[in-house]
Amino acid sequence: MYKYAGIIVNNDSIALDKKFTYKIPEKLQNEISLGYRVYIPFGKGNRKIDGFVLDLFENYDGEINSLKEIISLCDDFPLLKESDIHLMEIITRKYLCTFLDCIKVMIPSGISKGIKKKFKYVILVQNTPTGKFSKEPYIDIYNIINSNNGIYNKNELFAKFQISISSLNTMIKYNYLSVQKVSVGRFDKRNFNFYKENKLNTAQLYVYNEIINSKEKKFLIHGITGSGKTEIYMHLVSYFMKLNKESLILVPEISLTPQMVERFKGRFGSNIAVFHSKLSDGERFDEWMRVKLGEVKVAIGARSAVFLPFNNLGLIVIDEEHEGSYKSDSNPKYNAKEIAEIRCKFEGCKLILGSATPSIETYYRASNNEIKLLEIKNRADGAELPKVNVVDMREELIKNNKSIFSGKLYYELKECLNRGEQAILFLNRRGFSTFVSCRQCGYVFKCNHCDISLTYHSEDSSLECHYCGAKQKVPNLCPKCGSKYVKYFGIGTEKVEQEIKKYIKDVRTIRMDYDSTRRKNSIETIYNIFKEKKADVLIGTQMVAKGLDFKNVTLVGVICADLSLGLPDYRSEERTFQILTQVSGRAGRGEKPGTVIIQTYNPKENSIQYSSNNNYKDFYKNEILFRKVMNYPPFSKILCINMKSYYENKLIDTIQSLGAALKNKYQNNDKLELLGPCPCSISKIKEFYRWQIIIKGNITTEIANDIKDMVFALTKNCYEDLKVSIDINPSNML
Repeated sequence: MYKYAGIIVNNDSIALDKKFTYKIPEKLQNEISLGYRVYIPFGKGNRKIDGFVLDLFENYDGEINSLKEIISLCDDFPLLKESDIHLMEIITRKYLCTFLDCIKVMIPSGISKGIKKKFKYVILVQNTPTGKFSKEPYIDIYNIINSNNGIYNKNELFAKFQISISSLNTMIKYNYLSVQKVSVGRFDKRNFNFYKENKLNTAQLYVYNEIINSKEKKFLIHGITGSGKTEIYMHLVSYFMKLNKESLILVPEISLTPQMVERFKGRFGSNIAVFHSKLSDGERFDEWMRVKLGEVKVAIGARSAVFLPFNNLGLIVIDEEHEGSYKSDSNPKYNAKEIAEIRCKFEGCKLILGSATPSIETYYRASNNEIKLLEIKNRADGAELPKVNVVDMREELIKNNKSIFSGKLYYELKECLNRGEQAILFLNRRGFSTFVSCRQCGYVFKCNHCDISLTYHSEDSSLECHYCGAKQKVPNLCPKCGSKYVKYFGIGTEKVEQEIKKYIKDVRTIRMDYDSTRRKNSIETIYNIFKEKKADVLIGTQMVAKGLDFKNVTLVGVICADLSLGLPDYRSEERTFQILTQVSGRAGRGEKPGTVIIQTYNPKENSIQYSSNNNYKDFYKNEILFRKVMNYPPFSKILCINMKSYYENKLIDTIQSLGAALKNKYQNNDKLELLGPCPCSISKIKEFYRWQIIIKGNITTEIANDIKDMVFALTKNCYEDLKVSIDINPSNML
């Protein structure tokens, strides 16, 4: 019997990130187990706070009389399983975070706010009215409730059917009706149109059979856009359901959730959990509880759904596995793909990674037989890939066309709309992405040392490299062609919408971007408007670029393919290739052929050339060679130390002291390269000045944790507003 517990207290202080030993009172010794949330006295004042039991032991070597005692349990059940605690220990080491960071992402936030299951008292029929009750209004009341048995409470019956509460109480008193307490789920109970099961074609069936029959646990489905990967996922879910096992489907964007939910609920029924950040605390709590209690066999969600508390998990699918949004940029800075892989190892389930444009790292692992590669080279319904046209916008400039639409895109857009078909206009912009280029020849200003595009700083009109710190003034003339058309480039979706309405009368447009999707359910509303053909043109950023399947879309226009090429990130070529290939795949997914117009000032760039020909393998060969020469992932790891403060001079002094200490400690390690300290790409956000140090090379878990200890030892007594972030292989280098 356990008498002592190791408890993580619910306090964000890094100094308190350790297990505190508490005595277990005799009354709880038969009840308590790992994973319980408990109330404990803490600190000098013994204030009552909650904590989490992560360890249990029979003996304690220290001073027993000095130990405090657990007060009580907070919940009726443990929130965490033993495997969750093992996973947590891995995450704290791997992602340099605290135990509490892990706990917060593993359990719904509503629990600590006191959210519980919601109940209401509904009315049910008990006995058929007889005697003086076999007349109006009692018979009418009985018939209404009988048709809606157990759905409504008294107030709802009054509001919906104007039923007298006095008459209801009388019928309850004489046992013709009864009252029952039922759980109310704060989740979507809608029934969706039936989504029929399609017979797998030869290529799909091969992939399906390989997955269920192979002893391998990890698979990459590399299938072109429209190859029917989702149908394979659904057949696999059905297979594991028959084995009484659960399945988790991860999607990278909340924008993809409505379509995936619509399909899965249409196929398997409405009893599917949905988990993402747009849900309220109550909704997240209810969905989490449905999974924990085994009430659902399937969950669909974005990144954080990877921690859902399944009991008998058989399958994890990561759709569009190449997407950077699977990597968290807040603590814990985990990668959902890596967490899924660890869970699969713990629970013995299968992991499926699916993409038309796999990440370089994943494809490299597949090429080295760490992951089993399964390929699909044709569209599922036999449809052809869309015809891709690359338009050189420099030639449009020569023709005196200074609008954002090339002649080709304008013509194809009018023809598309005249045929009653729909179009998607895509602006290739990810976050804040301002760079400097020549509009005459397409030249992008890059660092001479890193082959990374320089970032424009408006404060002093300079160009700066945020890998090595090189800096220069913006020249008045292009060094390549001598043109004076040297400008920083920037355009938004609202501008695109404004321009299209100026040229095409009565066009119905709708936008899907950060601004238009802030409100709850806004993404689903936009999705349904376009699906139901109530809009002609969907204008958006990366939200519209992947996964969406609209049969009436025959034209995709890429306004400017160059924007992501200008980002100061070693993955800019990869991301440009991926997003262009993905958005091109939105066209021609039905019976009608598709057309894609890619507008660019750099038509000979590798990413644009390879994506226009849907040539992943040659792009991969070119990119993996570049990564090897430059020692970028997958041949190394990158650790980014980011510091920010209101006080620029203090910040610079602190990070330069850290840089000197790191260089001194690792000066004899030829497998590590230190870059910086230097300002971040966006050097000031919300009044915080931002600087960073980047370490590249063979960064083991031990080295990473040593660096973490150095960072926090140096900064723990610094001024109050200093914020420190450490990230392994960050998805965003800005």
